[in-house]
Amino acid sequence: MPNRFPRRLVHLFAVAAVALTALPAKSAFAADPKPLQVLLVAGGCCHDYKAQTKILKEGIEARINAEVTVVLSPSTSTGTRFEIYESDDWAKKYDVVLHDECSASVTDQPYVTRILKAHADGVPAVNLHCAMHSYRWGNFRAAVEDGADNAGWYEMLGLQSTGHGPKFPIDVSYADSKNPIAHDMQDWTTVNEELYNNIRVFSGAEVIASGKQAVPPRKKDLEKNPEAKPRVSEAVVAWTNLYGPNKTRIFSTTLGHFNETVADDRYLELVCRGLLWTTDNISADGSAAEGYGK
Repeated sequence: MPNRFPRRLVHLFAVAAVALTALPAKSAFAADPKPLQVLLVAGGCCHDYKAQTKILKEGIEARINAEVTVVLSPSTSTGTRFEIYESDDWAKKYDVVLHDECSASVTDQPYVTRILKAHADGVPAVNLHCAMHSYRWGNFRAAVEDGADNAGWYEMLGLQSTGHGPKFPIDVSYADSKNPIAHDMQDWTTVNEELYNNIRVFSGAEVIASGKQAVPPRKKDLEKNPEAKPRVSEAVVAWTNLYGPNKTRIFSTTLGHFNETVADDRYLELVCRGLLWTTDNISADGSAAEGYGK
């Protein structure tokens, strides 16, 4: 039977077949994921933000595929404001924002609304420690009402806290969480820390970890009752939230007062998993999605 294919065409098919067998696996063609662009905003009252931003940046970049841009204010007042928030597109270049500010007395509603709009429009956030006690006004010590003009920041967080107790170790427990952030995370006890109260937990929030703190009786209490027992308090210390019409992913932890806590591997792992969860780059077993682990 005559060959219907010209010899030149047969030769081209043969060359192509050899070339295809020599190609690398498909995954080798995939471009390496670009690092997560993380904006870390820090400063304000009551904490060693200069040291903590360094700890966070180095700790995050060592653990996951991320580049952390630090905006650090030298101000140590509760009125600390950040120039970056003065622009409507302040979060445009970032995949996730790490709020680590302590600005309790900043009550400029247009300023706070501008911050919140970026998150309502879909930019995820991770909130640390005193971020929970920032941007509050009115009767914030009472549970805020949905939609109230002083509820916006709490609605983004997913939990309302107004204060904390004395500095003593906190027993952190992940026992009840099925979220990948908590998968195989071991319960642990912090150094002296502040347990933030829970005034209101919003309906979109999911508890990741709870904390229990035992405060020894004071001297005057023992004078009244030599058998006085420690006062034990419990509160949510880590949680997720879905915020706004876009169900933007938000993760928060109230832990992180002292440098020793921030530098703890268990804390940094928690923060990194929060960053991965908010950007949808975490696997069911708590590990980073392909291309985002180290």
